[in-house]
Parts: sequence; C-alpha cells; structure tokens
Amino acid sequence: MKRTLVLVRHGKSSWEEQGLPDRARPLAERGLRDAPLMGRRLAHDKVRPDLILSSPARRALSTANIIAEVLGYRPEEIVRDERLYGSDVGTLLEVMGELGDEFRCVMLFGHDPGFTDLAHRFCGKITRMPTCAVARFTFDAPSWSAAASQRPVTAVLDYPKKGK
Repeated sequence: MKRTLVLVRHGKSSWEEQGLPDRARPLAERGLRDAPLMGRRLAHDKVRPDLILSSPARRALSTANIIAEVLGYRPEEIVRDERLYGSDVGTLLEVMGELGDEFRCVMLFGHDPGFTDLAHRFCGKITRMPTCAVARFTFDAPSWSAAASQRPVTAVLDYPKKGK
C-alpha cells in the first residue's frame, strides 16, 4: 500500500521581539510569504493529507495552518504533538510508527535539526532543509510502522527558492 509522508520545516521565524520564548516566536514576513507558496506547490502536485500533525511552537503551527488552508484541510483539525518540538530522528520515527494505518498521506510540521536528519535518513541526497522546505516520501508499506524502517520508493525535496 502506498503511504506518503510529508515533512515541512516551519517558515522563517521572526526575531524582532527580543526576550520572546522560543515557542512563541511568530513567522517573519518571509515565512508568511513562503508558506502559501509551498502550499500552492503541494496543491499543484495533488498532495491531499489525511492527517496533519504539528509542533505546538507558534511558527510551526502558523506554517501548518497556512498550508492546510491552501490544501483544503481544516486548520482546526490539525493535531498538535508536543513530540514534534525539538525532536530527534528516533522520536520522529516513533511518531511515524504510531500513525493509524487508515491514513495514506500524513504531514508533519516541525523543526531542524530533526527534520533534516530524518529526511537525510530516508534519502542521503537531502542534507539540508531550509525554512519552509517540504520533503515528500512515498513508501510501499502495509503499515506506518513498517514504512518507518524502510527506504522510500520516491523522495522529493522542495523549498521556496528552488527553481528561481
């Protein structure tokens, strides 16, 4: 069975408000511009998530909300998962392995270095995920737990400045 995992690193965050806790940092102007762009690219590629999970950090959740709206996914249905904040590869694989097998396409919104590390694990050519980057992996697996231990059939990396 085909399963698609989409990793989205949050958009560029703002550092204007000094002293703001890391989790509370909002998107910068560039992040607000790049998120809908990447949403449109995903829509063009006919990506239709069955489930979206996001780090609870403001910049990640804002990126998730913007892209979800572009894709026709109701932002209020985004699941906040604390494990996606400051996660490492092991934690991300754990999240992936716990996904319900009824979901065919799942999007995760979070942070580096964990997202780049997981993308690199699945595809050695991916060595960096810039802000608002989207790494899309397709697996031929009977379950998400099986997919977590496999190599993907396809791997695609896109980011706002790609192709400019």
